[in-house]
Amino acid sequence: MTALAAGALGGKRLLIFDGISGVPLARELHAAFLAEGVDAVYADAQKLDNRFFYEIRASLAKSIDKLRDGEGFSFLPRGRDSAFVRLVEATRPDILLVVGFLHRFVAPELAAALKREKNFSLILYDTDSCNFYSRRREFVFFLEKELPVYDRILSFSKVTTGYFREVLGLDTDYFPFGARDIPGEPSADPHIDVLFVGSADLRRVLLLEKIRDVVSIYGKRWDRHRPLMSPQLRERVSPQEVWGDTLHALLHDSRIILNITRGDFYAAETGLNLRIFEALSAGGFLLTDYCDELKALFQLGVELETYRSSDELADKVAYYLRHDDKRRAIAARGHERFCRDFTWRARVRDFMGKVPA
Repeated sequence: MTALAAGALGGKRLLIFDGISGVPLARELHAAFLAEGVDAVYADAQKLDNRFFYEIRASLAKSIDKLRDGEGFSFLPRGRDSAFVRLVEATRPDILLVVGFLHRFVAPELAAALKREKNFSLILYDTDSCNFYSRRREFVFFLEKELPVYDRILSFSKVTTGYFREVLGLDTDYFPFGARDIPGEPSADPHIDVLFVGSADLRRVLLLEKIRDVVSIYGKRWDRHRPLMSPQLRERVSPQEVWGDTLHALLHDSRIILNITRGDFYAAETGLNLRIFEALSAGGFLLTDYCDELKALFQLGVELETYRSSDELADKVAYYLRHDDKRRAIAARGHERFCRDFTWRARVRDFMGKVPA
């Protein structure tokens, strides 16, 4: 065990409960904790034993709630209470770290009762609250019923951190994402001019139309937006999710890695998503939309580039496709900065200074 790990967690056991296992974030975080010598256990919330006849019971509960209160919201958790209790009793954590959210799998009040009974700290790594913005009733439920059960909240968003702390009075700290070390190096002669990986929304469609002749798009939900897209842009879409080695190969084979923050995040003036850190980890040249949070963490124009409008996006894409040396220099500095401050192992060391003693 490293001296830092021993001093920060004091040999305590950490249980990571992954509420967003469709993406590898919590698994990568778990690997980083292990590499730092922390006694960490990983559990996928999706793999909890489901309640019997869950779909029928959830539908019935939803109907009853609507009759009782048309504006209210409650959620029947997918996992059996007994399954979560067994998990906690088997792992005996000193700290239970929920990644993403709890309420879709486990009732927050059950976690709070177990916390009191078993005497562990309950911490949330908020990675997804902005995705609830468009689902108002669930977002209110998350704020009112789930967040108060935590001893401490770490949020990927500085804006959300301020809201949780100043408006809701919750113990919240800002904790930006990191990424795993992506092996390999960028191609000397990339096949992809501009790579965008992500699901579709209107803002993304409108921006990508400005560079439709040079962009390659990978992601889901693009079919839903086909009526809004030009024939040329439709031809640039590969409608598939990519993760892991496939994603890493694409990042290495691209001259420009484009990030476009989802509309809900952008409206809240937040949005340092995982793609930013993955692009830097791969040694790629990152072009992303501007937000103040980004400026506070990186040297813009030095370690990565930004745009504030569709015209600026098109201009910078054209400029950096013409200037290989400048693009590669920025990419190299961005990768150096990532290796110093934003690997998951570096983020884990920061985490260990933020958990309750």
